[in-house]
Amino acid sequence: MVTKAELLGEVTVHRDPASYCAHPHLVRHGGELLCLFTRAPRRPFVLHPPEDPAFVNLLVRSAEEGERWSPPVPVPDAGWSGVECGGLTPLADGGLLLHQHRFEWLGLEAAEARPDRDRLAFPEELVRAHLASAEHEPAGLALKRARALLPWVRAPGAAFVHRSEDGGRSWPFTTALDPSPFEGGYGLRGGVVLGDDTILLPLCDCPAYRRVFALRSTDGGRSWSRPIPIACDPARRFEEPAPLLLEDGRVLLLLRENASRTLWRVESVDGGLSWSPPEPTGIDGYPAHLCRLADGRLLCSYGFRRPPFAIRAAISEDEGRSWRSDAPLEIASGLGSKDMGYPCTLPRADGTLLTVFYARDNEGVTFVRGRIWRLF
Repeated sequence: MVTKAELLGEVTVHRDPASYCAHPHLVRHGGELLCLFTRAPRRPFVLHPPEDPAFVNLLVRSAEEGERWSPPVPVPDAGWSGVECGGLTPLADGGLLLHQHRFEWLGLEAAEARPDRDRLAFPEELVRAHLASAEHEPAGLALKRARALLPWVRAPGAAFVHRSEDGGRSWPFTTALDPSPFEGGYGLRGGVVLGDDTILLPLCDCPAYRRVFALRSTDGGRSWSRPIPIACDPARRFEEPAPLLLEDGRVLLLLRENASRTLWRVESVDGGLSWSPPEPTGIDGYPAHLCRLADGRLLCSYGFRRPPFAIRAAISEDEGRSWRSDAPLEIASGLGSKDMGYPCTLPRADGTLLTVFYARDNEGVTFVRGRIWRLF
């Protein structure tokens, strides 16, 4: 089946010239579309959530299938700063989960007095990592000015799950996760609810960003199991798992793999208690988001962070065992910078599709935007 993408319209999910807004996650819950994303002050150089203590997760909502969006609200509240990208999980009982990894941030003087100094990331280490990252473009950071430009120290922190009973308007229940022997727990695509209402939440270790594991909850997210290893290969760097519950009960995960900068796949046939060995999908890009189309096929949205700097999608006709990676769909292209991506796609009520992603515009503002499109 030949499939192409036809653009029908564009929307702005949230744009603020004074802020850096990025890394969206889109879910449908209670008759609304909810979009979670990260925000920090706009700086002369681009910092991602592991590098800036000012990052918060914001939530916007649309009751109009993504045509218009509410003003953003920090979640779980304005005091939760210094976090990684978060993820949302709609529950069968009407609840909603938000999971976050929150780093601990220190001033230089307090950090120097800590007995665990060897576990802290001082400004010099943060700048070195920034300069070595393929995710960043040259933007004025210099090692000799590290303490003036990034005057903070990052400690590992902890992972949390928050539960809402009112569609994300309040978050009265918070549970700290214990991912040991992994360090931290970061994920940006939410979990899945199995047939017996067990919640399966895939995460990666943070701030190492090398191994993927899962936690299970049988009580609506109030308590969680010990971590179950999924992808732990010393030769690979797995992170940012994207899950989908398949019609036969299997769980499919697509993983970002940073050595190859491609997507890999694993699956579980027993509710996440054991997993197949990771294998490449052939999809050249990252990270993934998965959804099921109205015709039963699977769609994987992903970012392509090389020219032409595009938002792309691949289709699977065999429940994720193989992907048409040789003929990707172009949802947006010519975005001008590698500071873009993290797309999520969901079907709309009228049969069209909405993809949200982030990109920088010609005024230098990085913001969350959307495209409405259809397959033909």
